[in-house]
Amino acid sequence: MKRLLVCLMLGPAVLAATAMAAPRDTLTVVSLNLWHDQHDWPSRLRRIVRELRAIAPDVVCLQEVLQHEQLPNQAHALGDSLGMQVHFTSVDPEGSPKRYGNAVLSRHRVLATGGRALLPLDDYRTVAHVRLDLGGREIDVYDTHLHHTPEGGAIRTTQIRDLLAFVDSTRGRGGLVLAGDFNCRPSTAELQLLSPQYVNVFLALHPHATAAEAATFNPHFSPGPGHIDHIFVPRRGRVRLTPVASEVLFRDPGPDSVWASDHFGVLARLRVSGR
Repeated sequence: MKRLLVCLMLGPAVLAATAMAAPRDTLTVVSLNLWHDQHDWPSRLRRIVRELRAIAPDVVCLQEVLQHEQLPNQAHALGDSLGMQVHFTSVDPEGSPKRYGNAVLSRHRVLATGGRALLPLDDYRTVAHVRLDLGGREIDVYDTHLHHTPEGGAIRTTQIRDLLAFVDSTRGRGGLVLAGDFNCRPSTAELQLLSPQYVNVFLALHPHATAAEAATFNPHFSPGPGHIDHIFVPRRGRVRLTPVASEVLFRDPGPDSVWASDHFGVLARLRVSGR
């Protein structure tokens, strides 16, 4: 437990040193719900950029990404500041005055992109897909955001089944990461649909974490549903992504008293092996 508490309290400087020391065959992923443009977005953007620069992730999966006539696309604002490529998906057509959706940012060469709306279509949820080249290995990254109401388990079940079907039909022969705001705890019936094929990275490394230590919904804004943001990797595959570290990020208001979001972020560091 002491080791877990130390990990959860790691600051950006410590994480930066860890990232710099990481071997080439390590993939670092961060997932964060941006909370669109709520509160002071320019200050929140500076806070997020500062900490992500220190961590230097290979991939960032974002949810609740917004753009409109007065607001440039938030994922592109982050990508430009971090020097990362951006793939954004939305149910709103290109050219619409307002677009809302998910985005994947990558430091590595992007081989392919895709995505689609998830069933049921009237819930307006999407999955974004990026295939990247990590030192000659292909890695498929999927980023999603599921239905939000506590009583909506049946809707999330439909979305997860559709998500898994999309992943199975589009993934390559390399590694795979599935991340996002699933809006449900690991113990729920709908999220258990992932268990036969996928490992929840944070829980694999911190099986005895308390509810407070695992929570990713920021209690400063609401008591909230707790641990609802997740990063998963397959249990098997020709290219293995083995969890070696996982932390909950943005757990405090920072030196400028600015919360990054109404969610905390999740970091997963994965060792890549196989061909």
